Order: sequence, then structure tokens, then C-alpha cells
Amino acid sequence: MNARSRTNWAGNIAFGAPGFYRPSSLSELQAIVARSGRIRVLGTGHSFNDLADSPGAQVTLAGLPPEVSVDSARSLARVAAGLSYAEIAGRLDERGFALRNLASLPHISVAGAGATATHGSGAANQNLAAAVAGLTLVTAGGDLVELAREDGAVVHLGALGVVSSLVLELVPSFDLSQWVYEDLPLETLDDHFDELMASGYSVSMFTDWRAPRLTQLWIKQPPGVPCPVTQEPWFTASPALSARNPVPGAPPENCTEQLGVPGRWHDRLPHFRAEFKPSAGDELQSEYLLPVAQAVPALHALNEIRDRLAPVLLICEIRVIAADQLWLSTCYRQDSVAFHFTWIPDTAAVLPVVTLLEHQLAPFTPRPHWGKVFTTPPEELRARYDRLPDFLDLMHRLDPPGKFRNAYTTRYLDPT
Repeated sequence: MNARSRTNWAGNIAFGAPGFYRPSSLSELQAIVARSGRIRVLGTGHSFNDLADSPGAQVTLAGLPPEVSVDSARSLARVAAGLSYAEIAGRLDERGFALRNLASLPHISVAGAGATATHGSGAANQNLAAAVAGLTLVTAGGDLVELAREDGAVVHLGALGVVSSLVLELVPSFDLSQWVYEDLPLETLDDHFDELMASGYSVSMFTDWRAPRLTQLWIKQPPGVPCPVTQEPWFTASPALSARNPVPGAPPENCTEQLGVPGRWHDRLPHFRAEFKPSAGDELQSEYLLPVAQAVPALHALNEIRDRLAPVLLICEIRVIAADQLWLSTCYRQDSVAFHFTWIPDTAAVLPVVTLLEHQLAPFTPRPHWGKVFTTPPEELRARYDRLPDFLDLMHRLDPPGKFRNAYTTRYLDPT
């Protein structure tokens, strides 16, 4: 594969790295890293900016042995960094274990999700990175280093080294059912946002911003638990009578089973089935996380510009995520609400709208998702992470020559 043909999943980023490697063993990976001048990991490519690019080489971990080893006594699993959640979920379930949460797409890599603080939904659920108890890192010299969550390295943006494996915290396997409701007036959220978001194990709200209403509300709940959102008077949406896709016009067959049918955790937590094409396909994405207490004012701020959002928007998803202690996490020490935007694949049309919505959300100091499209000035972004100086100290200690840095890390983490 040459540099000209390598792009991210959406196709909006053409990688400029002249070198590309696919090692088949850990020792081969160590040797590649040791002899490279500059190198970055390319995962499943589900980032929408230049986070994964490199002035030297890129390396994929997809060829490494697909390790998934479970320590049942400690409820931990060591998994190879190149695996996706779809590839590990069934193997964990066979051993009687689960992850607390998953993202809407099971196709993303475990390592990439942890490195960027990617998340699912649920008022009591932390993001996917919070499940990482430790990781094995290939450093600039090709050596292996074991790091724990407390070391501040979990959300690392690829700036510390190459993660070869991760240790994940597990819970007993469980079942979920999911229901979809349609057409909830936005004004209902003024008094009932928290109640709605706490009405299931995982809840997602969707709107296309073409009118002041939610197009869909997805609720994932353990079987047998009553779905409280059917109770009047505060809930007026109609239950969907057949399967739905949150993206208008997209086939419902691509989505996980609905209508209250019970299924395993890994077949219900994602919105999209592992065997089908992810999400909308050709698209751009942006996402902003801010304190959950500001959710309703932020919704009103976005509603003020829905005439600008709607023409370039496929769908907007609203979720909540519990706080964590990870230094570069978008949920660091704050229970958060996330506003996710799936855009049409037209960068020139989308970017001005992204800047506008950032202006609307500015009073709430949002943290953009590290791997998506945003225009937040770097100095503003850096100011939103109290532990960034500690992370930079760790980065300089683990990677003194800057082997794993690129234009993205220089721009947003350390311009010196």
C-alpha cells in the first residue's frame, strides 16, 4: 500500500506518510519502531483529521497475533491492540464476561478508542478508555514498558509510543433489550432531560435539526426492566413499530435488533451490526463534550442555528457519559453530555457550520473529540485540560526524540 492510496475511513484525509509497515509479531514491531525516524499507528482509520498521519511512517497492528487472554479470577483481559471491539466481544462473552459499554460502531479498534477517549452512552457509564487498566507500550528505542491507568497514559493520542496490547476491566456478561421511540418535542427536554437520559442502561437521542424535535430516542435496558419513558405525562413520543436506522434513509437492516428483543450485550450496545457497513459510509463527523448540567442550554443554543445545521447534517446524536480521571479524556472530572454530528461528505460546506456551532457552544467550554473534525483554536483546546502539563512531562520522558509526534500533536499538545 502506498502513501497515495492510504486514506482514513471517510476518505477526507489522504495520509502523507511515505512509509507503511504491517508487522506480524511483537519483535518485528519493536524492530520497526526502533529503526524509524518518525512513526505513527494507523488503526481502523475512523478518525476524521490528521491525528494518525506521520512525516515518516505509519504502522498497522492488524497483523499482530489476535491475543485475547482472560484472567477470570481478576476480571481482566489482555487484548491485542490491533483488534476491534467486534473481534474481541464474542471471545469475552464465551468466557462469561463483558465490557461495561461499547460505542455505536463495533468496528473501531480497542487501542484507537482508548487513545482518543471514545465513548458509548449511559449516565452511569464511563467512556471506553476508562475500562483500560493498563497497557504495553513500545517506546522510541523499541523497548517494552508496562503502564497503569494511574500513570496518565491511557488517553495518549499516539504521542507516547506504540501500544501493542491493553488490559481491560471486565464485568459479568449480560443481556439487553432496546426500544426506539420517535418524534419527541425538544421542549420536553427542558424539564426532563436528566430523567430521560437515566431511563435506560444506555440512552441515545437523535435529531436532524430540521424541526425542534428528536427524531428518535434509543433506550437499551436489561430484559424485564420496565421502560419508564412510556409513562405519561412527560413522554409523548410514539414507539417505533418496526426496526429503525437513526440515519435518515439508511437501511434498518444495518442496525442491531430492536423492538425489545433480548440479546447479548455486544449485540445491543452498538447501534450498528458488526457484519454491516458502519454508520452512513461517506460522511464527516464532529463531536463536542461539555458538562451535563449545561445540556439544556446547549440544546437551545444549537436550536438557534438549526437552519444552518440541517442542510449539511445527516444526523445528530446526543448522549451522556460519566466522569473519569484520565488526564486527556474529554470527560475528565465532569459528567458530560456529548453532541455528535454526522455530516455530509463535503468539507468546504461543513467547516463554516462547524465553526458556527463551536461559537454557539463556546459559553459551555466544550471539549471536541480528539479524532473528529473541529476548528477550536489550539490554545483554547489546551486550556481545557488541567493535566496537560503532566501529560507533556510523561511524553518527553517516554519519547525524548519526538519519534511519535506529528503536526497534530505539535498543533494541539506541544507547540514548543
